[in-house]
Amino acid sequence: MFISFDGIDGAGKSTQRDLLTQWLTEQGHEVVLCRDPGTTEAGERVRDLLLHRAELELHPRTEMLLYMAARAQLVDDVIRPAIAAGKTVLCDRYLLANIAYQGHASGLDLEDVRGVGKVAVDHVMPDLTILLDLPEDIAFPRLGKNLDRMEAKGVAFMHRVREGFLKEAETYPHVAVIDASQEIDAIQKAIREAVSQRLKDMP
Repeated sequence: MFISFDGIDGAGKSTQRDLLTQWLTEQGHEVVLCRDPGTTEAGERVRDLLLHRAELELHPRTEMLLYMAARAQLVDDVIRPAIAAGKTVLCDRYLLANIAYQGHASGLDLEDVRGVGKVAVDHVMPDLTILLDLPEDIAFPRLGKNLDRMEAKGVAFMHRVREGFLKEAETYPHVAVIDASQEIDAIQKAIREAVSQRLKDMP
Protein backbone atom coordinates (compact mmCIF):
# COMPACT_ATOMS: atom_id res chain seq x y z
CA MET A 1 0.00 0.00 0.00
CA PHE A 2 1.17 3.50 -0.84
CA ILE A 3 -0.05 6.37 1.37
CA SER A 4 0.91 10.02 0.96
CA PHE A 5 0.43 12.86 3.43
CA ASP A 6 -0.28 16.40 2.33
CA GLY A 7 -1.64 19.73 3.50
CA ILE A 8 -0.34 23.24 4.06
CA ASP A 9 2.85 23.73 6.06
CA GLY A 10 2.17 23.53 9.78
CA ALA A 11 -0.75 21.10 9.49
CA GLY A 12 1.06 18.35 11.43
CA LYS A 13 2.03 15.89 8.71
CA SER A 14 5.22 14.64 10.37
CA THR A 15 3.56 13.97 13.72
CA GLN A 16 0.67 12.07 12.18
CA ARG A 17 2.88 10.13 9.79
CA ASP A 18 5.04 8.93 12.70
CA LEU A 19 1.98 7.86 14.70
CA LEU A 20 0.56 5.98 11.71
CA THR A 21 3.92 4.29 11.15
CA GLN A 22 3.87 2.97 14.70
CA TRP A 23 0.32 1.66 14.31
CA LEU A 24 0.95 0.03 10.93
CA THR A 25 4.10 -1.63 12.25
CA GLU A 26 2.08 -3.05 15.13
CA GLN A 27 -0.39 -4.39 12.54
CA GLY A 28 2.43 -6.31 10.85
CA HIS A 29 3.24 -3.93 7.98
CA GLU A 30 6.82 -3.33 6.92
CA VAL A 31 6.81 0.45 6.53
CA VAL A 32 9.08 2.49 4.28
CA LEU A 33 9.20 6.22 5.04
CA CYS A 34 10.10 8.86 2.49
CA ARG A 35 9.73 12.56 1.86
CA ASP A 36 9.11 14.35 -1.41
CA PRO A 37 11.34 16.00 -2.41
CA GLY A 38 14.12 14.08 -0.77
CA THR A 39 15.04 10.57 0.44
CA THR A 40 17.37 9.84 -2.50
CA GLU A 41 20.74 11.58 -2.79
CA ALA A 42 19.56 13.49 -5.85
CA GLY A 43 16.27 14.32 -4.18
CA GLU A 44 17.92 15.73 -1.07
CA ARG A 45 20.11 18.01 -3.18
CA VAL A 46 17.08 19.26 -5.08
CA ARG A 47 15.26 19.75 -1.75
CA ASP A 48 18.07 21.95 -0.48
CA LEU A 49 17.95 24.01 -3.68
CA LEU A 50 14.17 24.42 -3.54
CA LEU A 51 13.69 25.11 0.15
CA HIS A 52 16.91 26.48 1.59
CA ARG A 53 18.55 28.63 -1.09
CA ALA A 54 16.56 31.80 -0.56
CA GLU A 55 19.04 33.85 -2.57
CA LEU A 56 17.97 32.12 -5.78
CA GLU A 57 15.05 33.48 -7.78
CA LEU A 58 12.99 30.52 -9.02
CA HIS A 59 10.02 30.85 -11.35
CA PRO A 60 7.06 28.63 -10.34
CA ARG A 61 7.62 26.59 -13.51
CA THR A 62 11.22 26.00 -12.47
CA GLU A 63 10.06 25.00 -8.98
CA MET A 64 7.56 22.57 -10.43
CA LEU A 65 10.08 20.93 -12.75
CA LEU A 66 12.64 20.53 -9.96
CA TYR A 67 10.05 18.92 -7.70
CA MET A 68 9.05 16.58 -10.53
CA ALA A 69 12.65 15.57 -11.21
CA ALA A 70 13.24 14.72 -7.55
CA ARG A 71 9.97 12.76 -7.50
CA ALA A 72 10.90 10.71 -10.57
CA GLN A 73 14.10 9.60 -8.81
CA LEU A 74 12.17 8.83 -5.63
CA VAL A 75 9.68 6.67 -7.52
CA ASP A 76 12.36 4.66 -9.32
CA ASP A 77 14.76 4.27 -6.40
CA VAL A 78 12.41 3.85 -3.42
CA ILE A 79 8.65 3.80 -3.92
CA ARG A 80 8.22 1.37 -6.83
CA PRO A 81 10.70 -1.21 -5.43
CA ALA A 82 9.08 -1.04 -1.99
CA ILE A 83 5.59 -1.58 -3.39
CA ALA A 84 6.85 -4.47 -5.51
CA ALA A 85 8.31 -6.05 -2.37
CA GLY A 86 4.94 -5.87 -0.59
CA LYS A 87 5.95 -3.08 1.77
CA THR A 88 3.79 -0.16 2.88
CA VAL A 89 5.08 3.24 1.77
CA LEU A 90 4.32 6.43 3.69
CA CYS A 91 5.43 9.56 1.87
CA ASP A 92 5.47 13.13 3.15
CA ARG A 93 3.98 14.97 0.15
CA TYR A 94 3.59 13.79 -3.44
CA LEU A 95 2.19 15.03 -6.76
CA LEU A 96 -0.86 16.68 -5.21
CA ALA A 97 1.46 19.21 -3.57
CA ASN A 98 2.69 20.55 -6.91
CA ILE A 99 -0.86 20.87 -8.20
CA ALA A 100 -1.77 22.93 -5.13
CA TYR A 101 1.41 24.97 -4.68
CA GLN A 102 2.57 25.69 -8.23
CA GLY A 103 -0.81 25.24 -9.89
CA HIS A 104 -3.60 26.67 -7.78
CA ALA A 105 -1.46 29.01 -5.65
CA SER A 106 1.21 30.12 -8.15
CA GLY A 107 -0.82 30.27 -11.34
CA LEU A 108 0.62 27.50 -13.50
CA ASP A 109 -1.84 25.77 -15.80
CA LEU A 110 -3.27 22.84 -13.85
CA GLU A 111 -3.33 20.49 -16.81
CA ASP A 112 0.30 21.28 -17.57
CA VAL A 113 1.26 20.36 -14.01
CA ARG A 114 -0.78 17.16 -14.20
CA GLY A 115 0.82 16.28 -17.53
CA VAL A 116 4.38 16.69 -16.27
CA GLY A 117 3.38 14.83 -13.13
CA LYS A 118 2.11 11.89 -15.16
CA VAL A 119 5.54 11.54 -16.73
CA ALA A 120 7.38 11.97 -13.41
CA VAL A 121 5.44 9.34 -11.44
CA ASP A 122 5.16 6.85 -14.32
CA HIS A 123 1.78 5.48 -13.15
CA VAL A 124 2.84 5.19 -9.49
CA MET A 125 0.09 6.96 -7.53
CA PRO A 126 -0.95 6.69 -3.88
CA ASP A 127 -3.69 4.28 -2.91
CA LEU A 128 -4.68 6.88 -0.34
CA THR A 129 -3.74 10.51 0.25
CA ILE A 130 -4.26 11.87 3.75
CA LEU A 131 -4.99 15.58 3.38
CA LEU A 132 -4.61 17.32 6.73
CA ASP A 133 -6.76 20.41 6.46
CA LEU A 134 -6.03 23.35 8.74
CA PRO A 135 -6.84 27.07 8.34
CA GLU A 136 -3.74 29.03 7.40
CA ASP A 137 -4.15 31.46 10.29
CA ILE A 138 -3.71 28.54 12.68
CA ALA A 139 -0.97 26.77 10.71
CA PHE A 140 1.28 29.74 9.96
CA PRO A 141 2.17 30.69 13.58
CA ARG A 142 3.31 27.09 14.15
CA LEU A 143 6.14 27.50 11.65
CA GLY A 144 8.30 29.74 13.83
CA LYS A 145 10.88 32.17 12.47
CA ASN A 146 13.13 29.92 10.37
CA LEU A 147 10.91 29.66 7.31
CA ASP A 148 11.90 27.76 4.19
CA ARG A 149 11.32 29.18 0.70
CA MET A 150 7.74 27.94 0.38
CA GLU A 151 6.74 28.89 3.94
CA ALA A 152 8.14 32.38 3.46
CA LYS A 153 5.60 33.08 0.71
CA GLY A 154 3.21 34.10 3.48
CA VAL A 155 -0.32 33.59 4.76
CA ALA A 156 -2.14 34.71 1.61
CA PHE A 157 -0.16 32.19 -0.43
CA MET A 158 -0.93 29.45 2.11
CA HIS A 159 -4.63 30.32 1.82
CA ARG A 160 -4.50 29.74 -1.94
CA VAL A 161 -2.65 26.47 -1.39
CA ARG A 162 -5.28 25.28 1.07
CA GLU A 163 -8.09 26.19 -1.31
CA GLY A 164 -6.28 24.30 -4.05
CA PHE A 165 -5.96 21.17 -1.94
CA LEU A 166 -9.65 21.23 -1.08
CA LYS A 167 -10.68 21.71 -4.71
CA GLU A 168 -8.53 18.77 -5.76
CA ALA A 169 -9.97 16.61 -2.97
CA GLU A 170 -13.43 17.08 -4.51
CA THR A 171 -12.16 15.51 -7.73
CA TYR A 172 -10.07 12.58 -6.55
CA PRO A 173 -11.76 9.84 -4.48
CA HIS A 174 -8.45 8.58 -3.06
CA VAL A 175 -8.00 11.82 -1.07
CA ALA A 176 -9.26 11.68 2.53
CA VAL A 177 -9.69 15.15 4.05
CA ILE A 178 -8.96 15.10 7.78
CA ASP A 179 -9.77 18.03 10.08
CA ALA A 180 -6.35 18.89 11.49
CA SER A 181 -7.71 21.40 14.01
CA GLN A 182 -8.66 18.51 16.31
CA GLU A 183 -6.52 17.04 19.09
CA ILE A 184 -3.62 14.88 17.90
CA ASP A 185 -5.27 11.63 19.04
CA ALA A 186 -8.53 12.47 17.29
CA ILE A 187 -6.71 13.26 14.06
CA GLN A 188 -4.83 9.97 14.24
CA LYS A 189 -8.05 8.05 14.91
CA ALA A 190 -9.60 9.53 11.76
CA ILE A 191 -6.49 8.69 9.75
CA ARG A 192 -6.49 5.07 10.95
CA GLU A 193 -10.15 4.74 10.05
CA ALA A 194 -9.43 6.04 6.52
CA VAL A 195 -6.49 3.66 6.14
CA SER A 196 -8.48 0.69 7.44
CA GLN A 197 -11.31 1.40 5.02
CA ARG A 198 -8.91 1.70 2.09
CA LEU A 199 -7.25 -1.58 3.02
CA LYS A 200 -10.67 -3.27 3.00
CA ASP A 201 -11.45 -1.83 -0.44
CA MET A 202 -8.17 -2.92 -2.01
CA PRO A 203 -8.17 -6.17 -4.06
